[in-house]
Amino acid sequence: MYTPIIFFLLLCKTVYSIPTDSSSLVVSTTEPAKEKPAEFSNDLQVSPQIYSMQIIANVSNRFARTLITSRVRNLKKQAQQTTFSVILPENAFISEFEMEIDEKVYKAYVKEKGEAKKIYEQAVMSGQSAAHVELSARDSKTFTVSVNIEPESKTIFRLLYEELLERQVGQYELVINIHPGQIVKDLGVQVNIDESRPLTFVKTPSLRTGNEISKNDDKLDPSANIYFTDKYSAVVQFNPDINRQKQFAENLGGNTENGLAGQFVVQYDVERDPQGGEVLVKDGYFVHFFAPSELEPLPKHIVFVLDHSGSMSGRKLDQLIEAMQNILSELNAKDLFNIVRFYDDASVWDPVENKFKTVELSSPKYGELEPFLREANLPQPAEATEENIKKAKDIVTDKSLLGNTNIIAGLEVGVFLTKRTQENKSKKYEPMIIFLTDGLPNVGIGSTDEITNIVTKLNTGEKRAAIFSLSFGLGAEKTFLKKLSSKNLGFSRHIYEAADASLQLQDFYRLISSPLMSNITFKYVDGASEVTKTHYPILFKGSEIVVAGRTGSNVDFLPRVIGICTIGPVIFNTTRTEPVTSLERLWAYLTVSQMLTQRETAENKTELTKKALDLALKYSFVTDVTSLVVVKPNQTDSVDAEVVAPTPASIAGGAQFSSGQHVLFDYAHPIALSEPIAPPPAFYPSTTTVLSTYATTEQPSIPQWLQDLKNHNESITTPQGSFKLGRGGDVTIRPNCPKTPNNSTGVCTIIYDCPQVFSLLTDVNIYLQYFCPLNEYAGVCCPV
Repeated sequence: MYTPIIFFLLLCKTVYSIPTDSSSLVVSTTEPAKEKPAEFSNDLQVSPQIYSMQIIANVSNRFARTLITSRVRNLKKQAQQTTFSVILPENAFISEFEMEIDEKVYKAYVKEKGEAKKIYEQAVMSGQSAAHVELSARDSKTFTVSVNIEPESKTIFRLLYEELLERQVGQYELVINIHPGQIVKDLGVQVNIDESRPLTFVKTPSLRTGNEISKNDDKLDPSANIYFTDKYSAVVQFNPDINRQKQFAENLGGNTENGLAGQFVVQYDVERDPQGGEVLVKDGYFVHFFAPSELEPLPKHIVFVLDHSGSMSGRKLDQLIEAMQNILSELNAKDLFNIVRFYDDASVWDPVENKFKTVELSSPKYGELEPFLREANLPQPAEATEENIKKAKDIVTDKSLLGNTNIIAGLEVGVFLTKRTQENKSKKYEPMIIFLTDGLPNVGIGSTDEITNIVTKLNTGEKRAAIFSLSFGLGAEKTFLKKLSSKNLGFSRHIYEAADASLQLQDFYRLISSPLMSNITFKYVDGASEVTKTHYPILFKGSEIVVAGRTGSNVDFLPRVIGICTIGPVIFNTTRTEPVTSLERLWAYLTVSQMLTQRETAENKTELTKKALDLALKYSFVTDVTSLVVVKPNQTDSVDAEVVAPTPASIAGGAQFSSGQHVLFDYAHPIALSEPIAPPPAFYPSTTTVLSTYATTEQPSIPQWLQDLKNHNESITTPQGSFKLGRGGDVTIRPNCPKTPNNSTGVCTIIYDCPQVFSLLTDVNIYLQYFCPLNEYAGVCCPV
């Protein structure tokens, strides 16, 4: 009988410094928990050794696919549990996971979250063992799985995740978290960048802890090797030896024996098209990158709506004051600004008298204060002159009148001030509100949903204000602020209550300090379909807008971009470019991401949830609506449950063992036994498709010289050193290579995975002309 062992893998955001149930990953197994041998308690209980950890990231079209391979061995004579834990970027989707145990590979597949949860709950109710591990890093989520390793044996974990790199402050940033938990003899990171436009720079700043904003520190300089293969491509390599891992651990504030625990960062940018950006078109999909480089910033009217309640007293208020000193210095000379404080009531800074004037609200009816506010003669916005900035810096140091938290009062006054400026000024300013709070409302209106609805209703007119919300510390309701900003043209960020909070606030302001365009609309031809979001309220300097969709059969696909800049309405024409790789997964990633974001504020979530779920299952994305499940056959069962590639006959009706029982293979999404079994997706779509594994035609015979090597020692010596020949499927990373035996470009592949070139590799010398290394394995440049 086929009895699966099921690992139910949860992805969740971590909470900085505070472990919670929601930041744990729970793993269940259908095998009963084994009692430890009597002599085990006297043993040293040395953790299983991670003898190799290799991280390879392929970045093309700003889309990164990062593969982590961890090799673990148990040196003891007893079985040991090992835990594979990875910290992932907040916006990344896991798309592949596999474990290799006893030379058998167990792949994961994605299931609808509710269904996967039922599997897990059934396992727990049956009394099966469970374990969890917490990791911590800001703006991240964790992936963890635990398994037993048999005595003196090895296990390999492979995890692939995908993310679209976001351009901020003039650069893309790939952040790779390295937390093996021990010193690793063979630790390496390689980042392959291959872009459609020339690279302007590639750099690796100091290593980071991940829990604070760090400045460049020579002691944390990774000294990574950066090679430019041409003006479009670069390779970055980071290979710290044992001594450097210990040094980095110490300088990052960790225990040297626990090894490196930090973030390796690669920053880069590409040449900008000064007009309407570049449009990549391939195989019926398009991606449009828009970041014009020759625009002047729009003048803005910015209203700071700041929490002045009692809970802000102490370090948080000091950090806010410190941040405001620097933010005020960065205002552009053409800007206008107001400062609003809220506590029991609200007050507005008067730049003439340089003091805060309280807005006296007797028996207020929130949501209908505008007539009263028009009569209240509230202070006018200040021009960003040196004198006014100096006054503002002085007044924000005032710590008096700390009170309750009347959020609606502060926001309603802030929205009114932006609306009044739009009415009274002949020169149009981009209205923006920066709203910061450390808690929940306790006076005025207590319902956050009601506050969101009132503010959204009030924020109307010719030009709505973009509201950017900052949740400060653990007491703030991040969900409320996210919804408020999403419904009012902005976005939210969390400010962690730590020593660097002032720097976090300053960094946030820099993201939005220079709006270049407003009311931006992307216009596409009739042939475009399934297009992602096409209207954006603001484009900021140093950022980028990305739109993706399907083109159909239109070969003359050239969209336009319409928006408003300092000279008024403008229309941008675009430049079409051929991408270096497929665009389909990038489109799917962006589509699912935006659907899940829209779902958070939608009144009816059902349709968006279904669409996001269908795409996530199709492309094997682990998201808020899906979970990852690994199925491992029970080796103690009487049935030979070895996982093998299905034969052509089994593809049509399910894999069948000699006993006549059917087993579901763990592919991208669950399938019924009566459905055809499709081959799993390749780790990289640019590689030779796995369908070739199931071809019904006879495979070419292995060249005699290769057969001789295989029979002798299964390795080959090349001018670059000695490499293993490996088995088919040993390596899942397949980087691009310049020349195949067919004189085309290709991907580097294990020799046995490229039988179509066997007839051309007549001797070892010819093979060496097309040799390429794949870590410790020998590869060949294989046609795609």
